[in-house]
Amino acid sequence: MVWGVNETIEFRGGAGAIAADRWTSDDGLAGRGAVLMLHGGGQTRHSWNRAAATLSRDGWTVYTLDARGHGDSDWAPDGDYQVDGLVDDLRGVIDQLGEIPVLFGASLGGMTGLIAEGENPGLMRGLVLVDITPKVEPEGVKRIADFMQGNPDGFASLDEVADAVAAYQQHRSRPSNIEGLRRNVRERSNGRLYWHWDPAFAQPGGMGDIITSDHHGRMVAAARGVEVPTLLVHGGKSDIVSTDGVEELLGLIPHATAVNVSAAGHMVAGDDNAVFTMEVGGFLDGLT
Repeated sequence: MVWGVNETIEFRGGAGAIAADRWTSDDGLAGRGAVLMLHGGGQTRHSWNRAAATLSRDGWTVYTLDARGHGDSDWAPDGDYQVDGLVDDLRGVIDQLGEIPVLFGASLGGMTGLIAEGENPGLMRGLVLVDITPKVEPEGVKRIADFMQGNPDGFASLDEVADAVAAYQQHRSRPSNIEGLRRNVRERSNGRLYWHWDPAFAQPGGMGDIITSDHHGRMVAAARGVEVPTLLVHGGKSDIVSTDGVEELLGLIPHATAVNVSAAGHMVAGDDNAVFTMEVGGFLDGLT
């Protein structure tokens, strides 16, 4: 089986450097176009690794990004993590790509993509929203915020990190090999491990003010302006997207389609990558 290969590259954003991986097929198959993947709040570009490898194998050039303040991207010196800054970053990255991509956005990344396309029609070739709709469930948003604001003093070991993740993602088994979690933390001078994101992102004025009902009206207005092919992939066990949220989105974007990945929670691609890539593969086939 041929798997994608990747190289780390860099874009420029309003807060500084934006770290990215570019995935291509190692058998020379290419030419279907660009896919740009935006992760959710508190994640990194590596959350897309398996999906990116699969899509690149199918002939797409895939770019996975670390949002400002996340992973290896620069932190905003002024602590600006509002949606306008994220949208501006996205528009700038697309300009630097030099071609119109299909945009994949999970959670906060999907919110960014929806607003960007709805307010700037023609920015992208297609839109894949991953477990995000204008209407989000407040209990689920609170659970994410509580997780991100927890453990401000960091962790003494990777085992403690794994325990925190297992408590948050109770529908998943705790991995026996926890080394993969190392990319989600950074060791500081005191020897303790801290989450990879800028703490300002998780505080009031950051994420807590972004994925809330306060932005419902803006997302609704943006959705009405989306004319490109659109797919919503949502988790059957998600506590962020409800049936009401799906129905509202489909009413706002009548040409959109929705797929329920029954075994997945909010992190759909990570929970059931095989089903996720099968569903988005069919959507992408319809664009070419």
